[in-house]
Amino acid sequence: MIRGKAAHKLQTVLLIDDETLWLDLIQEALADEDYQVITASSGEAALKKLARKKPDLILSDVRMPDVNGFDLFEKIRSNPKLKSVPYVFMSSIDDYDARRTARKLGADDYLEKPFDAEGIKSIVLDLLMRFQQERSKS
Repeated sequence: MIRGKAAHKLQTVLLIDDETLWLDLIQEALADEDYQVITASSGEAALKKLARKKPDLILSDVRMPDVNGFDLFEKIRSNPKLKSVPYVFMSSIDDYDARRTARKLGADDYLEKPFDAEGIKSIVLDLLMRFQQERSKS
């Protein structure tokens, strides 16, 4: 977020989900915040957008038809320009195996749907602040 007179670049959040309901909900929840929100309705669409713009945070659904979230994660992590971008999985399925796979792959977090507008604002703000602090320590 931009605070005071210090003009920082807007932080970019990439949302990836094949269900437009979730993209719309999250985008609407973040509309009043100082983020640039980019959406993609598939893994392939996300890869095309990532070729043009490096986000500060990626929130991705796990289960998508063309490229699932886990495969997309591995493709993104194999790209040297994108491998340090924080990646958070989202899923409406409270699945121990999916959580374990996410952890094993090295995801930065795992969120369960549904979440409300205030909840997603808080989650995104917390994640961006956490990862910004970690980067500044490096």
